[in-house]
Amino acid sequence: MLPSAFEILGPIMVGPSSSHTAGALRLARVARELASAPVVAVDFTLYNSFARTYLGHGTNRALVAGMLGLDTDDERIRDSFELAQEAGLEVHFTIADEDVSLHPNTVSIAMTLADGTALTVRGESVGGGRVRISSVDNVAVSIGGEYPTLLIHHRDKPGVLAKICGALSEDFINIATIRTFRNERGGDAYTIVELDEALDHIMVETIRERAGASFATSITIPGALPLNEKGAIQSDFSCGADLLALCAAEPCSIGAAMRRREGSLLGSLETADKAMDRVMDAMKAEVASTIKEPQRSLGGFLHGQAKDVFSHRRQLAEPLLGLTLSNACAYAMAVLERSAAMGVIVAAPTAGSAGVVPGALIACAEALGSFDRLPSALWCASAVGAIVTANGSVSGAEGGCQAEVGTASAMAAAGLCQMLYGSPEACLNAAAIALGNLLGLVCDPVQGLVEFPCQNRNAIGVANAMTAAQLSLSGVVSPVPFDEAVAAMVMVGNSLPVSLRETAQGGLAVCPSVCADCGACD
Repeated sequence: MLPSAFEILGPIMVGPSSSHTAGALRLARVARELASAPVVAVDFTLYNSFARTYLGHGTNRALVAGMLGLDTDDERIRDSFELAQEAGLEVHFTIADEDVSLHPNTVSIAMTLADGTALTVRGESVGGGRVRISSVDNVAVSIGGEYPTLLIHHRDKPGVLAKICGALSEDFINIATIRTFRNERGGDAYTIVELDEALDHIMVETIRERAGASFATSITIPGALPLNEKGAIQSDFSCGADLLALCAAEPCSIGAAMRRREGSLLGSLETADKAMDRVMDAMKAEVASTIKEPQRSLGGFLHGQAKDVFSHRRQLAEPLLGLTLSNACAYAMAVLERSAAMGVIVAAPTAGSAGVVPGALIACAEALGSFDRLPSALWCASAVGAIVTANGSVSGAEGGCQAEVGTASAMAAAGLCQMLYGSPEACLNAAAIALGNLLGLVCDPVQGLVEFPCQNRNAIGVANAMTAAQLSLSGVVSPVPFDEAVAAMVMVGNSLPVSLRETAQGGLAVCPSVCADCGACD
């Protein structure tokens, strides 16, 4: 199922990385919720990409912040170690050896609880701030939060499932899925029940007692699809072809279809519109703040470049980019500078590519003299990002920078077409062109930071989006349709070596000049 629009244009978060900062925080928060008593000590074991870039991406600060219960947009994340010390929480980090059997962004969270017991939760940050729990106390599970979820810890013995199902049936609660995970017959087991409606605390305790379980809890996975208690989702789709068919049948624009879908998820169009207003307000702030007041990034690579581009835009507009694209590039770069200084930004669809969509769409809206068309453009952009997320990946650790800036550029291209009254076909055609142009773009963050070349690539993503939109609106048709372009991006991403997927082990990240600056290998 496609994610919510506000997990594509979101989360609203403290930078610099949606996977390694927001996603890490969310994993720690879920682990904390699974604990049956307060956590007094925690050991985070980092694997693969997490292990190699955790300092530059603020993963360590984010994990501690999540254990303290902070939200992704809480600016206290940068001070989480001091907050943990004040709270009496003991924190330790372990860097694990490479393990190709695990997701690139994996963390194991071993908690010591106030009652003397222990709990270990392993999870994965799968891109754009979305997360999945993969094991609890070394029992393999799979919890993604697509439904309201109940986790029950019990002994593996006959009759337990019948008691769980009986208790739910008596309360007329429908089960979507039920799975039991165990390591051995008669040993520890975890039953995960996905439901069509959420349970209150009393019902959870009733089920625990009936099943003779040691522990039961409801699980909320941050960023999972909002619960739709009214039944089927309106205007739902799973790919570009479905979306075009839906728009033809309604008939409506892509933006209108995505808005209607989100309204059915959130309960009303009014609620959806208010959420989009919050996104727009955050985007307007993020494109302007570091142009007015430059900030030095964590790694020191970014400080004032966005302001420089903005300051030179008029004298260079005519011979080079033109004023709208000049503004768009400066705005995109400003977002990355804010993010790299651990400021609040909107992941769109990731923090590493967060400048492309607001940069392009806000600059275009300013050129048109009105922001009236911006909401529909953002709804359209979110539909494109949702399709890529569901059928591919927006994680640099999985698909390289093509998955991040490439997807953001496709989203922006479609949104620009929507803003200029392009047809649904023109919007997806622009997205296909944009994806194809950046196919194979690698993720090689210098010193493991979301700074260089990330900021420059956001500017390129804006230019690519505007070019793709102009081509599409001029009647240039991509021979490869959008869905096939997404599939091609997945194939190319799978072909990229690990060294070119957010590990800082290849590409520009290993050039002598930047390696000498880092000094990590001395």
